[in-house]
Amino acid sequence: MAQWIIQLIEEHGYWAVAALMLLENVFPPIPSELIMPFAGYAAAQGELSVLGVVVAGSIGSLAGTLPWYFAGRWVGDERLKQWAGRHGRWLTLSPDDVERADRWFDRRGHVAVFLGRLVPGLRSVISAPAGVTGMPFGRFFLWSAAGTLVWTGALAAVGLLLRDNYEAVAHWLDPVAKGVLALALVTYLWRVLRFKPLR
Repeated sequence: MAQWIIQLIEEHGYWAVAALMLLENVFPPIPSELIMPFAGYAAAQGELSVLGVVVAGSIGSLAGTLPWYFAGRWVGDERLKQWAGRHGRWLTLSPDDVERADRWFDRRGHVAVFLGRLVPGLRSVISAPAGVTGMPFGRFFLWSAAGTLVWTGALAAVGLLLRDNYEAVAHWLDPVAKGVLALALVTYLWRVLRFKPLR
């Protein structure tokens, strides 16, 4: 995957950075931990500008949050409670869990969105609970943008600082990203097996 990402950015520049970051948010197994550092490396080589890669990455990333957010708005908390009542084991949620999450998001949703945008694996899906709980779009977008700028800027800076050592680091970045995904899958399976429906 690393070579495919590198080739796309080399051939299509900012458009590739934006498109890859959009895809990374819609389909989490494409890791931003590979996309943005290589974009920063390309900037260090003079092929792209640092500001350009951060802006392109942020635009693509923010665009990728929208399908999750609007899917969450479409589902809504009442429908999710019904689903949790019928399919709680597979959702690893009970209706009470949904109620508690709703109350928590009302108080601290902006913090969850901002910090969630900085956590691999969570960055994509944090938009869904924001939509489910009805967080106003302007508030959601503002905090998503803040977290996204920090994340894309930090990863681009890594690539910029690594310069010619980027390719050596890419060899372990890809397995780390896959490890995060595997951990998320194992955690989900563990929750499914341990789930106890309310009586």
